[in-house]
Amino acid sequence: MDPTLAAVLGGVIGAALALLSLGAMMLSERAQRKIPESPEPAVPSGVATVLSVLRSSAVVMGPEDQVLQASAPAHVLGIVRGERLVVDDILTMVRQVRRDGEIRQQDLEIVRGRLGATQYVSARVAPLGSQLVLVLVEDRTRERRLDAIRRDFTVNISHELKTPVGALILLADAVSEASDDPEAVQRFSDRMRIEASRLSQLVKEIIELSRLQGDDPLENPGPVDINGVIETAVDRCRIDAEDRDIKIVVKTEPELEVLGSADQLAMAIGNLVENAINYSPDGTRVAVAAHPIGDLVEVTVSDQGVGIPSSDLERVFERFYRVDRARSRETGGTGLGLSIVKHIASIHGGDVRVWSVEGQGSTFTVRLPLRLEPASGQTDSASQEEPAVPLTPTPSGQKTKETAS
Repeated sequence: MDPTLAAVLGGVIGAALALLSLGAMMLSERAQRKIPESPEPAVPSGVATVLSVLRSSAVVMGPEDQVLQASAPAHVLGIVRGERLVVDDILTMVRQVRRDGEIRQQDLEIVRGRLGATQYVSARVAPLGSQLVLVLVEDRTRERRLDAIRRDFTVNISHELKTPVGALILLADAVSEASDDPEAVQRFSDRMRIEASRLSQLVKEIIELSRLQGDDPLENPGPVDINGVIETAVDRCRIDAEDRDIKIVVKTEPELEVLGSADQLAMAIGNLVENAINYSPDGTRVAVAAHPIGDLVEVTVSDQGVGIPSSDLERVFERFYRVDRARSRETGGTGLGLSIVKHIASIHGGDVRVWSVEGQGSTFTVRLPLRLEPASGQTDSASQEEPAVPLTPTPSGQKTKETAS
């Protein structure tokens, strides 16, 4: 064969082989592209439905620590963001469970937000099939706070009961030693009656506050006439006011009704009126008023008393807190009256506020939802920063009812 022809044939054969190799490589790449990647493990059928009805925060985790399914409470609690579980302690539990298949449970503290609010949770982590892990988280913050409140309440009760009980023991010993002195016996026995009355009042208010703090719904709530509630509250305090020449001025409007318990509301307003009298100088006035604002009714109790320091305004509704302990001992105060007012207002769907300036007096305002729709054209224009009721008579042209005692 001619050498030239042989060289040409060799070149052609080489080019053909190169083309065949290139085609084979391209076919191989195309085949590799068509090979499907390993699918993510599927969440078992029905799991999403179950998670949606759970009260707990529930999360299903995949093999790469990705969130495959999360219930709405999990997002609200803040343990899930996008496809990530953001609580490191729970993520560590997930990895441990995935490694050995053992169910784990642990109580944790989670710090949330820039303000560092602490949440107490109970986390339970269990395997769900061969690749998935189920996380259940219960928010225990409210329970922890209630436990702390109960502990503090028990400590405070023990401390408060020591004073009258100790006084009764000392007075009983004094009566025994002064048995030959009728005047001393009479003096000590009078003091014993005062301390016994204080102890009885304290126990009564402790029982009432414990019942209110149980968050139990109102039993048989019904329509309550606010004017009747105010009349009952004022009647309870009228004798004490007359003894100290304190005039109680009442200004109300007709047809103010709320839904709730008349006895509880009368107790709340009565506590405010009693406090106003106790902390007012003789010969002054206490104003009690009720008027609608939008869909609320406001009941205000104003006095011309000693007032409350600004540093104490945020604490006056705490249990057993007293601005002036010496004055409380003189008046027989227990430090529970305003706390009871706050809880009664709360379970009736309302709240209580205070405005006060030292040396000028105080105004306590209880706001409650009206039972009936407000009249057309009525607007909410009253300011909450100043006393809503002036301690002066209402002009005769206004359509209000005014009484005085």
